Amino acid sequence: MAVEVLTTADGHAKTALSRRHAATWFAAREAGNPLPVGHAAPPLRPARPEKPELLSPRDVPRRKPGTPQGRIALLHAVAHIELNAVDLHWDIIARFTDTEMPIGFYDDWVKSADEESNHFNLICDCLAEHDSFYGALPAHAGMWRAAEDTIEDLKGRLAVVPMVLEARGLDVTPGMIKVFENAKDRRTVEALKVIYAEEVGHVAYGAKWFNFLCGRHDLDPKQTFHDLVRHYFHGALKPPFNEEKRADAGLPPDFYWPLSDETPPAYAR
Repeated sequence: MAVEVLTTADGHAKTALSRRHAATWFAAREAGNPLPVGHAAPPLRPARPEKPELLSPRDVPRRKPGTPQGRIALLHAVAHIELNAVDLHWDIIARFTDTEMPIGFYDDWVKSADEESNHFNLICDCLAEHDSFYGALPAHAGMWRAAEDTIEDLKGRLAVVPMVLEARGLDVTPGMIKVFENAKDRRTVEALKVIYAEEVGHVAYGAKWFNFLCGRHDLDPKQTFHDLVRHYFHGALKPPFNEEKRADAGLPPDFYWPLSDETPPAYAR
């Protein structure tokens, strides 16, 4: 089921399939007859539609969010992130089945994939209100790099994807909400608030299962997180950090401040 999502190129077809498979998974769980977790061969990279054109991050045009065109570009970037997140969550399900995990691990990532699918659709609806669509603008080509870098390391995947990349969403989403509040774009504000609330859970799932694996192998979670992020993540973490929401997700400041490009507070040393 995960590989079927990963090998579907069209964004709307991918998210429809994702949501259908998630519903099937949870219906079986509720009936007390959970689907077996099998083995599969996920692709190195997920299937992608012909558009958007994928560019190097430095080549993606910069647009000011205070303009209508800038807000469309921002929405397009969010849609691209959400579609990548759908694939990232199905990939973690299919990629690491050689590591025995409790069924709750699969519950969490199926739920996350379902929510990310809804997020993509919500943002596409917002784009349609602005007479645009996903694929109308070029997008960032580097978003799958973290998945490729951690293809053989489940702890590394958890550290970099939910605990760094998705945690970054907790930092920047309040500012995006403010941009669309200023533009009196109520539909987008409501969509971003849904995303903001649910992303806390996705970061929390990452922290939960990262700590679970560290406990299984008698590893110190904080030091292991620092080592893995320094190994796999390209660059320093950038403040400001949303410490309140990061704490809600199980990320204490001494996990991320020492990895930042600014002098951390005394408590993070």
